[in-house]
Amino acid sequence: KIENFTTGDVNKDGKLDFEEFMKYLKDHEKKMKLAFKSLDKNNDGKIEASEIVQSLQTLGLTISEQQAELILQSIDADGTMTVDWNEWRDYFLFNPVTDIEEIIRFWKHSTGIDIGDSLTIPDEFTEDEKKSGQWWRQLLAGGIAGAVSRTSTAPLDRLKIMMQVHGSKSDKMNIFGGFRQMVKEGGIRSLWRGNGTNVIKIAPETAVKFWAYEQYKKLLTEEGQKIGTFERFISGSMAGATAQTFIYPMEVMKTRLAVGKTGQYSGIYDCAKKILKHEGLGAFYKGYVPNLLGIIPYAGIDLAVYELLKSYWLDNFAKDSVNPGVMVLLGCGALSSTCGQLASYPLALVRTRMQAQAMLEGSPQLNMVGLFRRIISKEGIPGLYRGITPNFMKVLPAVGISYVVYENMKQTLGVTQK
Repeated sequence: KIENFTTGDVNKDGKLDFEEFMKYLKDHEKKMKLAFKSLDKNNDGKIEASEIVQSLQTLGLTISEQQAELILQSIDADGTMTVDWNEWRDYFLFNPVTDIEEIIRFWKHSTGIDIGDSLTIPDEFTEDEKKSGQWWRQLLAGGIAGAVSRTSTAPLDRLKIMMQVHGSKSDKMNIFGGFRQMVKEGGIRSLWRGNGTNVIKIAPETAVKFWAYEQYKKLLTEEGQKIGTFERFISGSMAGATAQTFIYPMEVMKTRLAVGKTGQYSGIYDCAKKILKHEGLGAFYKGYVPNLLGIIPYAGIDLAVYELLKSYWLDNFAKDSVNPGVMVLLGCGALSSTCGQLASYPLALVRTRMQAQAMLEGSPQLNMVGLFRRIISKEGIPGLYRGITPNFMKVLPAVGISYVVYENMKQTLGVTQK
């Protein structure tokens, strides 16, 4: 294997001399001995299936006894269904274990794919990526990809907001009619109203979310321990909530600008000034509660579905590499995000209505529960899903565009894939 050769070739002269080879064997054997000892819980010199299950549980991975037996079978040379030191050493000596790092690297989900909602759990970065500074390049590439993707799908996003805010009036509003109405009211450019704010908030949100995620992870895991899926979900949701709290006024302004009539606001600054003057500071946090509550179903379902699809692919289709290829990665990302959106959509709709309530003449200023009741009594359950069609229509183009831009930006910024 080439990677083993380069690991052993210390002086990088392209040749592996005897001394280098012996050093490689010794170093590698030490690591394997430590791994073997940590797995051999009862110190009987053999690893059994139950010990593999136990060890993986402490890493936050749950596998069945049968799956553990499959792992054992692949290493077990003499068919005893236990693995002794000799079998362990022979198996791993020429197979450095890079799979976990590789899985983390290839199965990035939220850094490179942007569908306009920023409630996904942040990605893990390998130790190498953190040390070499690849992480911030990847986040920057992801931010630029998000900006291009959001700008490309902004007309669909504005239509979704209009349908959410105007509720039953939008019964008569189909996709084509909605666009025609917006163009008639404010010209082609009006289709991008609110997009500036949507793009500007990417940078502070990503920065706060990534920083907060790393802090919460440290709080929830022991030093040197690998993070489990549950801890990842809790850390990620809390990081999302922290970032949302920080940038929420921009969310309110994005909605106000998108719903605003021509000439109502001249820009972001003008919008902020008018809200402050007429409604006070509290207006910048209208709809904050449903927004916060929406993070849990969105992030939880998105992560669970993505992990499920990832495991299924790794179990059934990973032959020589854990790299799933572009189509699988995008398919899994789009499907898991769509499931997350579907679950949290009613909360997102109520949030948007609360953000825009003050702009609608004659409509009472209701709280979250009041709004839910009113929508269900007037429009029934379908009322909670107004605007979901343009929302789903933008998923595939958003995923595709953000991925292409992300990959190109990674090359430009010098992000290396080993």
